Amino acid sequence: MHDFIIAAIEQGGYSGIFLLMVLENVVPPIPSEVIMGLGGVAVARGTMEFWPLMAAGTLGSTAGNYAWYWLGEHWGKRRLEPFVDRWGLWLTVEWQDVERAQRFFRRHGPWVVLVFRFLPFFRTMISLPAGLAHMGRVRFLLFTAAGVTVWNFLLIEGGRRLAVWLDTSQDVLGWIIIGMLLVGLAGYLWRVVTWKPRALH
Repeated sequence: MHDFIIAAIEQGGYSGIFLLMVLENVVPPIPSEVIMGLGGVAVARGTMEFWPLMAAGTLGSTAGNYAWYWLGEHWGKRRLEPFVDRWGLWLTVEWQDVERAQRFFRRHGPWVVLVFRFLPFFRTMISLPAGLAHMGRVRFLLFTAAGVTVWNFLLIEGGRRLAVWLDTSQDVLGWIIIGMLLVGLAGYLWRVVTWKPRALH
């Protein structure tokens, strides 16, 4: 099965990586750790090149984050709050979380956009308050691109090194890949099943 998953990544090519990384930041539960990690495995196999993969992943992740920034900047609280209230179950977030992130953003400044790129869930969440606070678009894009570049580099290199290390133990590599996918899906489903608005607590 893991060969099928890696083959799907390879057949999708760099445009497929770009699209997956856009979706990873817009539609849960597609984890970047799996996408770029498998890209690193493809690099080790010689079916993908490191730097084009880096470029596709970074551009896709930046574009996906910009989508949330754009919503925050152009919709504002009046339109966003009903949207989050309606779709909060599937986003596993409610408006109080957005407001808390916005206060954190205003207290610590735009550097949190860069720092939060290394934290699961928060790396996408912070884009919304950045837009609501009307952070400069160029600065947002630069900070986002810088953060995701470092993160993607670590994921690709980690996947590449893991594939080389387990070159003679493909069964182990396969179980690791399948395990990562299952953990990502199970984590999202757990958040959906156990998520309740604070008003219902």
